[in-house]
Amino acid sequence: MLLAVLMLSAGMGLRDPWPADEPRFNLAAQQMVESGQYLITYRGTEVYSDKPPMFMWLQVASYAVTGSWRVAFLLPSLLAALGTMLLLYDLTRRLWSRRAAWWASFMLLLTIQFAFQAKRAQIDASLLIIISLSMYGLLRHLLCGPSWRWYALGWFAAGVGTITKGVGFLSLLILLPYALARWGQWRGLSAFDWRDWRWLAGPPCFALAVALWLVPMLVATYGSGDPELISYADDLLFRQTADRYVDAWDHQKPFHFFAGIILTMWLPGSLLLPWLLPAWLKRWPRRDARLLLPLIWVLMVVLFFSLSPGKRDVYIMPALPMAILAAAPLLAGLWRIRAAQRLAGLIALTLSLVLLALGAWALLGEPSFEVRRAPTLGPRVQELWWLALTCGALGLFACAWFRWRRGLLAYAAVMVVFWTLAYGWWGPSIVNGVSSARSVMENARRIVGPEITLGLVAWQEQNRLQAVPPATDFGFERTNWGDQWVLAKQWLQADPDARRAFIQEALVDECLRTELIIDAGISNRRRWYIVPAEALVEGCQSKPIRAPDDKWDG
Repeated sequence: MLLAVLMLSAGMGLRDPWPADEPRFNLAAQQMVESGQYLITYRGTEVYSDKPPMFMWLQVASYAVTGSWRVAFLLPSLLAALGTMLLLYDLTRRLWSRRAAWWASFMLLLTIQFAFQAKRAQIDASLLIIISLSMYGLLRHLLCGPSWRWYALGWFAAGVGTITKGVGFLSLLILLPYALARWGQWRGLSAFDWRDWRWLAGPPCFALAVALWLVPMLVATYGSGDPELISYADDLLFRQTADRYVDAWDHQKPFHFFAGIILTMWLPGSLLLPWLLPAWLKRWPRRDARLLLPLIWVLMVVLFFSLSPGKRDVYIMPALPMAILAAAPLLAGLWRIRAAQRLAGLIALTLSLVLLALGAWALLGEPSFEVRRAPTLGPRVQELWWLALTCGALGLFACAWFRWRRGLLAYAAVMVVFWTLAYGWWGPSIVNGVSSARSVMENARRIVGPEITLGLVAWQEQNRLQAVPPATDFGFERTNWGDQWVLAKQWLQADPDARRAFIQEALVDECLRTELIIDAGISNRRRWYIVPAEALVEGCQSKPIRAPDDKWDG
């Protein structure tokens, strides 16, 4: 746990929210605090209906405790990761042994996807601990029980997960393999009477958790008669849930997409699959519910998300702790296999060599390589190459120290170096100004002065988040770029002395006098300009423009 705190908290407070997702959630959270409206979320002047407000509430609570948004926006993910490790450790200890519990929590910490999400301010780490808590409560009852309080908590946590990110109910699928196990008389199940009325307490606990948010939201939206709020509720309850699952409009991937995610993002555990899969098959005839229940649930979760056309790597992350739980009693033995250790060492060596070669090439090789990337990586780009060189050298030292027979420890050392240095204390401070849009927004404020109001057009969430007041916008997702630009021109001409427009390069055309617009800089691979009213060509009609497909990804 000390290693986890060191590795996952490194760099906290040194950066601002980065795309994707982080700026929009933090923007909504900050607007909650500024407006006092905590039930309906907003993104600038528009309602934000993609997700319920649970994660934003966690950021607001973190801000109330810490008083710093730079810490508060990352704190929920950090605490969620540490809590998930504790839940996995305790459940594994109860089902198997302390040694298996140590291996399970250690493997979870080293898993690439887990560590990455623990250091990101996205919903998925918070959803992970909520689903893990639900699984913990249900399995404490089904395998270590009876324990009706844990059973009720498992249902309640599933409800909380559902109002956090729709799919929180997936933990309840564990009841299907449990029913199969009871029918097949598997070993390791708790003794229950099916006629016990307390089984019926689960659904009310789930409904109570959902109702804590759903009922006030329904009253505030459908009860208001406001078309915008009614549209918000419709989009949140239907389009962003069932419609998105059945007919996804983005992130469309093939059915087998998650196989590649498991092989790469679940390293180093995925290196054991050539030996782990036969070991599981060998133990299947024993009908041990401690193994089969979490394993079948993992397969159900992966299948559930594979059936939807829309897929992202983080969707299956809630299955990760349960996959490790099913493998926990085998981990110590499997990592004694020489080939497994060599594979882990090979991965560590490859990552180290890539970082070393990248840094050396940029610093000692062709200068144009560095020059071409300077605008998108910021003024400290050379320091970034020194970081890559340093991490690569430390990784090679770890590989040489531990050798092939302790390849897992070499891999662990490389991960610690990467998460604490490259994605912790050093790396984020180098690129934060460009990645978060802080530099370009502060530069825009310096250019126009403290009294001028900036009107953001074709903006991204990080621009609105980092904008130095006074600033406004003309819509976001519900208002296309062309309409935003029309509204912004009218706004500019209404008070030309006190207003300036802040626009993307994509909107610069023959309807602007380019000699009068001011270059504000580059952020997130886009150049931004400040436009005064006198730069508008009178009577000129701009051509229709559509936001690019990567509008939301930054």
